[in-house]
Amino acid sequence: MSSRRNLGPAPRRPAALLTLGLSLSLCGLIGCGSPPTRAATAAPSAEPAPSVDRMAWWREARFGMFIHWGLYSVLGGEYRGEPVGGVAEWIQHIGRIPNHEYSKLQARFNPVDFDADEWVTIAKRAGMKYIVITTKHHDGFALFDSKVTDYDAADSPFGRDVMAELAAACRRHDIRVGWYHSILDWHHPDHLPRQDWHEMPDESAVYRRYVEYLRSQVSELLTNYGPVDILWFDGEWETTWTNAYAAELEQLVRSLQPNIVVNNRIGKVRYPEVDATGPAVGGDFGTPEQHIPATGTPGVDWETCMTLNDAWGYKAADDNWKSDETLLRNLIDVASKGGNFLLNVGPTGTGVIPAESRERLARMGEWLSRNGEAIYGTDASPFGYLPWGRATQRRLDDHTTRLYLHVFEWPTDGWLSVPGLANHGVAATLIDTARRPPLAVVRHEDSLRIRVPPHPVDPVATVVVLDIASTPKVVDPPRFEVPLDRFVETSSVGFVRSGSFDVRYTTDGTTPTGDSPIAPIPWIIDDTSNLAIRHFRGDQPVSGVRRQTFTRVEPRPAVELAQPEFGIRYRYVEGTCNSVHDLGTLPTVTKGVLPGLDLTPRRLEEHYGLEYSGFLKIPRDAMYLFRVRSDDGSLLTIDGELVVDHDGIHAATEKSGSI
Repeated sequence: MSSRRNLGPAPRRPAALLTLGLSLSLCGLIGCGSPPTRAATAAPSAEPAPSVDRMAWWREARFGMFIHWGLYSVLGGEYRGEPVGGVAEWIQHIGRIPNHEYSKLQARFNPVDFDADEWVTIAKRAGMKYIVITTKHHDGFALFDSKVTDYDAADSPFGRDVMAELAAACRRHDIRVGWYHSILDWHHPDHLPRQDWHEMPDESAVYRRYVEYLRSQVSELLTNYGPVDILWFDGEWETTWTNAYAAELEQLVRSLQPNIVVNNRIGKVRYPEVDATGPAVGGDFGTPEQHIPATGTPGVDWETCMTLNDAWGYKAADDNWKSDETLLRNLIDVASKGGNFLLNVGPTGTGVIPAESRERLARMGEWLSRNGEAIYGTDASPFGYLPWGRATQRRLDDHTTRLYLHVFEWPTDGWLSVPGLANHGVAATLIDTARRPPLAVVRHEDSLRIRVPPHPVDPVATVVVLDIASTPKVVDPPRFEVPLDRFVETSSVGFVRSGSFDVRYTTDGTTPTGDSPIAPIPWIIDDTSNLAIRHFRGDQPVSGVRRQTFTRVEPRPAVELAQPEFGIRYRYVEGTCNSVHDLGTLPTVTKGVLPGLDLTPRRLEEHYGLEYSGFLKIPRDAMYLFRVRSDDGSLLTIDGELVVDHDGIHAATEKSGSI
């Protein structure tokens, strides 16, 4: 988006009006983290792997509870009676609350309703197998009795050690226990870098002293509470934290508890979605946040962490709760790609998990009580594409594999077709019945077809169990490879085939047969088409069908400019708003013209925004794809049409749109 070649039309040439509203922040304000800094190398594992596979139980578990709780929970997303920002646990940072003010919350921390057994019971009834709780978030307040600081729960009116009570409750209920611990600390005088609202000058800070403090607290957490199963780090993005520090910390962790599972945020590479030539992932597993990788991350253990509503910590005004269907299908989607699902709750300041959270977790637990076999300990789906849902699998013995077919869209003709599966079907049944009566299985062209009842057992996801001979042998349908499904005049449609199979097609959406034509390369279409493609060996189908509609559209008229000038107008603002859509409400600090899209007008490291507007030279009539990468929100509007809405507080991610 910053290429000057795209800015400033030549005289008297047609141009499309470009208006761009953009809000950027160099320091993200997301829930349990912030923008990842991609370093050249990840933190190396300091100790050889123990003789036991420390990841075995974790891969079996698949589902855990995240708990964000601390001083911020007392505020519930409001400061001095006003809502602050979009995420509750970052309220000190977003609201720029000075430490001398924020630390007064310690005197108000008295969660009289906290009951560790009740929390663990809620997790267990939800079907969760482990819990990860914030021992210390970025604000520096510890929920355990730390001997290296008085800024903890034991020195509040509460006067108790949350970690001790929760660890004991987890063991009573056979739930694995994990600690989240922030690497950064807004409260500690030696942590760097500082912000002006911290009220502590950089000159007096010695970062190595803070590292020793961090190591002391980690030692307490791994020494005073018996075996700990997970150590979940966060806040690794500051430039002061290096992979050298990470290696030292991991060596300490492994020396105290060799079999503990550690996430990748101990080092500088956060996500597992890195290409083969990129840096390795540190720790034991990757941590995509608030999203599920499209194809999983083969070869890398990973865990999606996600909120039930929008905020990680308790925010009284946050009513944007995910539906039961969304949560259950997210869990199934994660398991089908070989990952774990860490679902967050944010207890109130008094220690109560909100009723909305409890209700949704109970629904998930009810489904898992009947279908858990299809989630726990399963492997990723052998299918790249299923038109009706997802699949997981389990190897039963040397001769049989069990497929769990999670059906979201129940077939209307009474036959569930499993496309592209070459194996012999041994047996099939519904998982969610007491007697599990057998279902008929027949071969039809490339598919195994299962005779199912007229109605699903569960409208969200009904699981059909299919036992097949040997390991799955699957031919997925060919994949369309084209950037846009709309076009002007013509479109060159590409596709990716498997092996040496032919690809046959139809243009009206009907299922290709052995009489259908073979798709040409390149494949040029000039009218709206509902394309269907399928792999064939000769005239015999060997895969399922993939369908996609490509729509021809008319271009909008351009704008003629009589005397265009090179450059782009900008408006720079400072302040805080909950959405980039509200950027227009902030007062203008400066405005003018820039040679390109850059951040030179900004005076602050964060809490600022930029709006750009101007004209874009369009070389020819066509569909155009625009990509916007930002961390704390951006909007792209062209000719009055919102093309990219990338609003939200999140890590540095990219969104695209076409016009």
